[in-house]
Amino acid sequence: MKKAFFFVILGIILVVVSACGNGKSKQLNYEVKPFEAVNQDGKTVSLSDLKGKVWIADFVFTYCATVCPTMTANMSELQKRLKSAGVKAELVSFSVDPERDNPEALKAYLQKFDADFSNWHALTGYKFDEIKTFVLSSFNTVVAKDTSSDQVIHGTSFFLVNPAGTVVAKYDGMTDTPYDKILKHIQALQR
Repeated sequence: MKKAFFFVILGIILVVVSACGNGKSKQLNYEVKPFEAVNQDGKTVSLSDLKGKVWIADFVFTYCATVCPTMTANMSELQKRLKSAGVKAELVSFSVDPERDNPEALKAYLQKFDADFSNWHALTGYKFDEIKTFVLSSFNTVVAKDTSSDQVIHGTSFFLVNPAGTVVAKYDGMTDTPYDKILKHIQALQR
């Protein structure tokens, strides 16, 4: 009995320690499924347009009352740091509220954060169920409507996608965003 108890406690400790991690990005290997959407300028953007490029993805919506403004400010800061370091990467913000987020709304929203649209695409033009399925199958994260409000529940990570279209890492997009680490990882993928 004592031996079984010991192994249960040891198992719990291992789970807690591994869940806490050490602040590093999590290494992933998720294939991004094909998609086609419309960006803030009304232009079609698909997975094939991003093949051969390194990109960072996140999930936001313009009516978000909680995490999206911080995430978008952090993505804007990442864009500035990429430009300053001369590192090329695409930024892709998928709307998780496509019924309300038309291209004009997305453009106005990102302009509040000084977005440079030369390498930042805010995407919409699909149904909610499509983005919900896409996000789960491609990024292994959940999108759901909050039944008690007009908000959408979604993850707050930034996802690094390699030129082959595979998600290889994710980072905290809300607090303590590891900008320098993201830049190093992007540069490593471009070698």
